[in-house]
Amino acid sequence: MAGIENKLSHLNAKGEANMVDVSAKADSRRVAVATASLRMRPETLDEILQSGIPKGDVLAVARVAGIQGAKRCADLIPLCHPLALSKVQVDFTALGPGELGITAEVTVTGKTGVEMEALTAASVALLTVYDMCKAVDRGMTVESVRLREKFGGKSIENGIGIVNGMCRLAAESARPSVRMAGVTTEDTWTRSKTADGGPQGSGADQAETG
Repeated sequence: MAGIENKLSHLNAKGEANMVDVSAKADSRRVAVATASLRMRPETLDEILQSGIPKGDVLAVARVAGIQGAKRCADLIPLCHPLALSKVQVDFTALGPGELGITAEVTVTGKTGVEMEALTAASVALLTVYDMCKAVDRGMTVESVRLREKFGGKSIENGIGIVNGMCRLAAESARPSVRMAGVTTEDTWTRSKTADGGPQGSGADQAETG
């Protein structure tokens, strides 16, 4: 257990689960971006984009569900800190025929990161789409849920977060936008995939944990 205890911050000296003490950390702006994708029949995706699903506007409901999920993350994940989130943004992208992409970006000014909140937002939004569409497409498949990027805290101090953040913003501004028919104003602008099949750049493996 000694080796594990040195690596897992949520274990105390006895190997017991505990919430990490972040009281000594300084407040800083922290951002995390998570993505998820759901594969379905192309006809199902078309119905979603045209608000033709019997249960209603799928993307509008999924967006609100994702935001709520981020806000309730500490109630779902036992050792997460309750955070006063500054921003939760959930966007949807038609990645290709029958593939819906979900991006959740969460921002906070605080003592710990928001990667779990971003992952929860993306997951809950995805599951909401699944729930609202399962009656018309029982073959839907969750393709991925992953942290694409985070910066803030120690990563700001060593410049990693700043560089990744600037690269992400530059990539966002360079991507073309397409209008999704039949979606409300909040939902209209989505970004096409980059050449590697997803949002550019990831600082998740280099940035500070928690």
